[in-house]
Amino acid sequence: MGDDLRKLGIILTDKGSKYAVSGAAVADRAGVDAALKSLKREKSYAKATHNTWGVLLPDGTPLKGDDGEAGAGMIILRMLERAERVGELIIVTRWYGGKHLGGDRFRHVQTCVSAYLDAESNGGKKTD
Repeated sequence: MGDDLRKLGIILTDKGSKYAVSGAAVADRAGVDAALKSLKREKSYAKATHNTWGVLLPDGTPLKGDDGEAGAGMIILRMLERAERVGELIIVTRWYGGKHLGGDRFRHVQTCVSAYLDAESNGGKKTD
């Protein structure tokens, strides 16, 4: 499972906070847990302030995790629904930079998810 995890790395920085995005194909909750565990094997991701995630499982079950960033998982889930991406886990990682971002943090989650979806649509290449 860990080999399937795709990390695009840092997508943006705002007021010291850094955002990265990763993802993996998953079939069930065990796959989600394995992907999160794989991501957190890397020390910087394990020490991140938030690893928020969302997935639409192949059986139609929506799952999300805010990891302390209230509402972020739902943003990821809604974007996956709109893109009709099933069985694809997206994880947005934030390293808190010391300044509150307010509503901007939700726009940053959207930017990260869009970057991941665009990269996947372009054969996994990061696009600018």
